[in-house]
Amino acid sequence: MSPVDSTALVTVLAAAAATALAVMLLTFAVALVKGVHRIVDSAWGLAFAAVAVVAWFLSAGHGDPVRRTVVALATVVWGLRLAVHIARRGRGHGEDPRYARMLARAPGSTALYALRTVYLLQGSLVWVVSLPVQVAVLLPRPLDAAAAVGLVLWAVGLFFEALGDHQLARFKADPANEGRIMDRGLWAWTRHPNYFGDFLLWWGLYLTACATWQTAAATVVSPLLMSALLIKGSGKRLLEAHMAGRPGYAAYLARTSGFFPWPSCGVEGRDGAPAPGRAPSRG
Repeated sequence: MSPVDSTALVTVLAAAAATALAVMLLTFAVALVKGVHRIVDSAWGLAFAAVAVVAWFLSAGHGDPVRRTVVALATVVWGLRLAVHIARRGRGHGEDPRYARMLARAPGSTALYALRTVYLLQGSLVWVVSLPVQVAVLLPRPLDAAAAVGLVLWAVGLFFEALGDHQLARFKADPANEGRIMDRGLWAWTRHPNYFGDFLLWWGLYLTACATWQTAAATVVSPLLMSALLIKGSGKRLLEAHMAGRPGYAAYLARTSGFFPWPSCGVEGRDGAPAPGRAPSRG
């Protein structure tokens, strides 16, 4: 995978896997003590931030100083913002209904079932999705045009995600909006501005690892996997299935783009379901 040093790459890959696993196992232990598994959703962002810090530290002397610092910092900023947002949103609430339903179907020990199907799975996903970060910090070449475009995409993606979360939080905090659908601001352009932001952001981080065709080919699984998770996996698909049948939600679906931002088609109606928002789980 020229121009990345192979020994350094193996070291970073192994350390990143161990870091993601450690964060998830620690979170699992805390969840058992608290009796609430929803905290794993905050650990998702924290695990990416921890992987980026470890990769940055181990890449010293191998990667270009500017590239490795910018890529690691971008990942940490995204991961910490997401973790804090989800932690604030879940403060004072009990178990997430999704985890409660899942654990109710667990064969045998619910703790071992949660460990296997939630924590170890998410730790594995963190490792795979963060591959561009693990590779980009080892690239000895200065930031190039592809990386510059990637950082612009990252910034736009972070903007969509953070502003979408902020707008939804303010909407839901207003008692006057109880029982209404959030279809304002970015939510009038896409039903999932935060998911679209994640999508854009990870394609941007992928571009920072595309210094050669080898590194581009080896890390493309990251944005492809994240895109699949957001659109077909635990993101958009599950949330819309959960909201299906809510009064007024069908009209919102009809007039608002499902993922990529696009002007509303103008179908009337704002009555009905509670404001849609991000499902706590991240891949």
